[in-house]
Amino acid sequence: MTAIDFAVFVDTLATISGEAILPYFRTSLGVEDKGSAAGFDPVTVADRGAETAMRNLIKRNFPEHGIIGEEYGNERADAEYGWVLDPIDGTKSFIAGMPAWGSLIALTRNGNPVYGMMHQPFIGERFTGDGGAAHYRGPAGKRALMVRPCARLSDAMLFTTSPLLMNADDRAAFGRVEKDVKLSRYGGDCYAYCMLAAGHIDLVIETGLNAFDIMALIPIVEGAGGIITSWEGGSPNQGGRIVAAGDKRVHEAALKALAG
Repeated sequence: MTAIDFAVFVDTLATISGEAILPYFRTSLGVEDKGSAAGFDPVTVADRGAETAMRNLIKRNFPEHGIIGEEYGNERADAEYGWVLDPIDGTKSFIAGMPAWGSLIALTRNGNPVYGMMHQPFIGERFTGDGGAAHYRGPAGKRALMVRPCARLSDAMLFTTSPLLMNADDRAAFGRVEKDVKLSRYGGDCYAYCMLAAGHIDLVIETGLNAFDIMALIPIVEGAGGIITSWEGGSPNQGGRIVAAGDKRVHEAALKALAG
């Protein structure tokens, strides 16, 4: 299959996951706590149903491909081609009725993300990227995504999901960056990275991410001209502590501040 064929298949995955999720959004659905070390870690029938639907479709069409998913673990993780799925990134927002969540779908080859989508079915937005270009489709039409220039931290708008998710040392390091930026805001999960790719914000700093939290977003950010690494400047593929920026100058300044 060509990259275009895979893109069509990703669209289908996004559609079926959205169909599994939307009947539960802003309803009194039950919520379970997965009980992770990080504290309250909710999961719902919507998360599980969406991942099951995507896994079943992948297995029918590409039985030789690997799958890594938040809810049901890994299958053939060493396959040449693989799918990395987070059916609802931002479940805490989802259960609160806030629309700052999305479904993350990544296609990988030899462990590297080559195509990614963030789909927000309630709003009807799809953000996609292949590392070379990135695009938006939604109520505002269709357009290419492009990060904006930002030369200094003092001009930057910074996002993180919550500093409370960070350990004490990381929170102190984040604070060194936060005190130097023009504006910081909390929340957003996957949406913050897409707003960076769209040129609305300049910097995202997170910790404690898994591969399924970030794989789909890497080709979107990079395709829009941004940069995304670990706090040490290394590969972001496996998650952990992540810095994404629209401008390499702000990225470099953020890494220096985080390092102390």
